[in-house]
Amino acid sequence: MKKKILVVAAVIISSQLQAQKDSSKIMDEVVLTATKTLQKQSATGKVITVINKEQIEKSTGKTVSQLLNEQAGITINGAFNNAGSNQSVYMRGASGGRTLILLDGIPVNDPSLINNEFDLNLLSLNDVERIEICRGAQSTLYGSDAVAGVVNIITVKQDISRRFNVKAMLSGGSYGTFRGNLQLYGKVNRFVYTLRYAKLSSKGFSTAYDSTGTKDFDKDKYNGDVMNAMVKYQLTTAFTVKAFVQNSRYKTDVDAGIFADEKDYTIKNKNLITGAGIIFNKNGLSLTANYQYSDISRNYLNDSIDKPGFTKYSTDDYFGKNQFVEAYANIQLGKGFSILQGADYRHSNMNNEYLSISAFGPYTNQFKDTVQSQASLYGSLFYSGFSQKLNIELGGRLNVHSRYGSNTTFTFNPSYAIDKHFRVFGSIASAFKAPSLYQLYSAYGNGMLTPETGTTYELGLQQQHAIFSNRFVYFNRIISNGIDFDNNNYQYLNINKQTVKGFEWEGTVKPVEALTVSFNFTYFKPEERSQSRVTFKDTTYDHLLRRPKSNFNINVGYRFKNGLFVNLAGKYVSERFDVGGYQKNDIRLDSYFLLGAHAEYKIKSYLKLFADAQNITNKKFFDIRGYNSIPLLVNGGIVFNW
Repeated sequence: MKKKILVVAAVIISSQLQAQKDSSKIMDEVVLTATKTLQKQSATGKVITVINKEQIEKSTGKTVSQLLNEQAGITINGAFNNAGSNQSVYMRGASGGRTLILLDGIPVNDPSLINNEFDLNLLSLNDVERIEICRGAQSTLYGSDAVAGVVNIITVKQDISRRFNVKAMLSGGSYGTFRGNLQLYGKVNRFVYTLRYAKLSSKGFSTAYDSTGTKDFDKDKYNGDVMNAMVKYQLTTAFTVKAFVQNSRYKTDVDAGIFADEKDYTIKNKNLITGAGIIFNKNGLSLTANYQYSDISRNYLNDSIDKPGFTKYSTDDYFGKNQFVEAYANIQLGKGFSILQGADYRHSNMNNEYLSISAFGPYTNQFKDTVQSQASLYGSLFYSGFSQKLNIELGGRLNVHSRYGSNTTFTFNPSYAIDKHFRVFGSIASAFKAPSLYQLYSAYGNGMLTPETGTTYELGLQQQHAIFSNRFVYFNRIISNGIDFDNNNYQYLNINKQTVKGFEWEGTVKPVEALTVSFNFTYFKPEERSQSRVTFKDTTYDHLLRRPKSNFNINVGYRFKNGLFVNLAGKYVSERFDVGGYQKNDIRLDSYFLLGAHAEYKIKSYLKLFADAQNITNKKFFDIRGYNSIPLLVNGGIVFNW
């Protein structure tokens, strides 16, 4: 036992721990995102991290962004800011909008945002059953924006057997925070249903940071609701149909900018996602087809009559719509070969209306309704041989865009199991990001923009034993024709060139049944050639804005025999840079280390109490210059599951 304790101590000291692995078997879970078909992680060379339902339930009190922010290779700017803050997803140092968010395997985005991202504030962690993170270029299977990887947020419940089930959660905490969730679900013969409602509200703290400590900045409130439903019917043993809908909305108070308070500035965001699909599976043929429609609206209202200034009132409204259609089939060819063939079509439009009133009278501006579409054909050939020790994927995609024309991507992804404990894997894959509607058609748009393209190289080693497991990955991503903003001519252009070399280490240690230690460490070395933020001339940076070169996450969980589970977590983020201001050098932000804790106790098999604390040392830190990050936050509640 003493030897085992020394092993655990050595791992903790030499690495950092991530709260998402319960045993070494976690690294060989069955996944869907890697190939769009169910398979074990050991059968693919892609780098997949799985956050399962049990791990999500141990994160009660957090948001989707905060949970993702604990994963290897991911930094989410805004996860530690006031509720409702912008959530910028950076994976492996890539810029915002280069990580594709999937909801149950289907891409989601907001065409009215500059980088075409999806607002993670519109999701409730209580509605999530599982998350699969697939790092590396994934455009061959998933198209535009999957430059650094994809995050598949899965809400579909599995293995429902009873006619009626109910799950409810109520919690409260610091700064008047309230969380509530109600789920009803069941299976009646061949019919499966799920109904959910989630609520998050908070009195909040000031979004902007008062650097003088004398200006009495007001607190910025947040109020959000998420409602969703899914029905599925099995027509035959081979054929299933489904339909789904999600309606999300929130209202949040914001401030005027860095170090600047505003008492009457609000954002309202509404998002409707609905669709249907079919699944057919028989005799080595699996066919899936999906249709999804989304409708987005955002309103920025600044009623500034209480303050002197040029603008007395302003309202800024954005509207966007998406339609997505796809169909793909996986065919077993025999002798270890299978093939995936698919096609998808994406149609987006957005418009904007702006009104401001000042001492000079009203001013209006309009972004007229603008449309773009993309159509794609893709396919991958898979081979599994030598007693399933060797696995290879070779794939390609043709993408045709309504504005810039066509482009292609490819992927080559081999892996080999040396024995039952060690596996090597690698990949060479390309990806692209299509220019957004805003970048093409706004007053700052450039109709001559071409897609941003990238190629990623990966090489990794995975080790699994009963007590401990590790995965080491080296990656090198090269971005060309990067889409950037010309601050001199006030127009978007293809100029940015970025190279990011890095290293990821994920692992778990389980010396005894009750104790689990898990960790991840990420380090990258970037080089980015872009426009200087001081002189507006081309320059090369060895840092990336708001993205640390290294970070680690540590998590130690222990389950007592009486049903009590306790988890301690730590997060280290290295120094990084933020914009210093107009024609000023970038500002260095200090490194920080945060401590957190979570405890839960099962009173009955169907009743559980929990408590969660973040930043328990009340560390003052900044992820974004001029904006407050979370102070000590304590949250506690009860979960009923029957």
